[in-house]
Amino acid sequence: MSKQQEIIQRTLRNMGFNELNELQEETLKMSRIKDDLLILSQTGSGKTFAFLLPLFLRLDVKTKGVQAVILAPSRELALQIDGVFRSMQTGFKVLSCYGGHSMQVEKNSLSEAPTVLIGTPGRICDHIHRSNLNLATVEQLVIDEYDKCLEFGFEDQMKYICFEFEKIKNTTLVSATELKEFPNYLSFKNDAHINFLDRSSAPDIQFWKFPVTKSTKFERLFDLLCSFKGELTIVFCNFREATESVKEYLSENGYPSIVYHGGMEQDERERALIQFRNGTYHTMICTDLGSRGLDIPEIQHVVHFQYPQSEEAFIHRNGRTARMKANGSSYLLISSDENTPEYIKIPNTEYKVPNELLHPIESSWITLYFSGGKKDKINKIDLVGFLGQKGGLKKEEIGLITVQDFSSYVAVERSNVSSLLNKVRNEKVKGKKLKIAISK
Repeated sequence: MSKQQEIIQRTLRNMGFNELNELQEETLKMSRIKDDLLILSQTGSGKTFAFLLPLFLRLDVKTKGVQAVILAPSRELALQIDGVFRSMQTGFKVLSCYGGHSMQVEKNSLSEAPTVLIGTPGRICDHIHRSNLNLATVEQLVIDEYDKCLEFGFEDQMKYICFEFEKIKNTTLVSATELKEFPNYLSFKNDAHINFLDRSSAPDIQFWKFPVTKSTKFERLFDLLCSFKGELTIVFCNFREATESVKEYLSENGYPSIVYHGGMEQDERERALIQFRNGTYHTMICTDLGSRGLDIPEIQHVVHFQYPQSEEAFIHRNGRTARMKANGSSYLLISSDENTPEYIKIPNTEYKVPNELLHPIESSWITLYFSGGKKDKINKIDLVGFLGQKGGLKKEEIGLITVQDFSSYVAVERSNVSSLLNKVRNEKVKGKKLKIAISK
């Protein structure tokens, strides 16, 4: 086995994969013989790891400065890419820059240049304008969801960023739609097109109709969610006010849930996603903000409490389930006193909740907040060690860990939390006294 094959196998193990999928194999193969790639693939196909693996294999541990830039149209997608790269455990420094994040914190982090820079085009341009960022050493560029970058009006910013490069060797565009032409600021020379749009099999989604009336819609939704018995679920609404109303009704009836919408502050949205991903909450109620850029493979149910304005938005909502070859279910709340959009094909199969009385199931996990993070030189291993040594937890009693710049979040078994907080109240993490509390 060659050294590169050993690195690939180790990376796969770090990711929890046994092997590359077909898209990832093809991308890796073509990256060895072509300088520039166009990857055409649907969401949920493993495309993030497909372009990150060859990017990682080209990085040089001896080279100083930013070696690779990855542009994404939204902060959620940038964070998703960041998370995948970190889970690869490459040993290279990675930094994400996006609106809603502290500009000063990003500036301080850029003072010691990361090897891989991920960000939204607007925020990267801001750093260039402020002379916080030197891209002269960049050799690799990836633009993820390139079609969305154009749709969101980022072409001028992408062009500006590309003019900062002096030695680009490899460019990768990732898109869900075929491109009519390549912009002249991207010099595609020795290129390959990897088109999996036709080969992508339709997601394995079971569609259900679920009859409701206007007066019983909240009550019926409660019964529906209880019938899922704690499986991960997203409930889609059209407006942030509706998400709050649904959450309030569920809460009044003892059903824990969390909301996610554009009216929340960025840190609130990040905490919501953390607690949904780590299983503290089984159900997230969100607007269409949650229909893109969220990569949580375990989501089993999508519920349309309200229908979106377009078929495209409906498709993106359903795309949150049945990811990475898994199956999933989509539920259409059908009411005779409410209009169903023309693009909706009402399923033949009706979902029926069990006759026996159902109760909400509380998650076995709860999230702890630590008032220290990356900037305090705290990492996941430190937190596992602290909770094991000072808190007496076994590894299986510790769930997903998320370390941010100045804070960290750890899922622990709910049954342990009271005794755990008592044990660690006066203890220090890496010599630092941190606030440790249940996350809100």
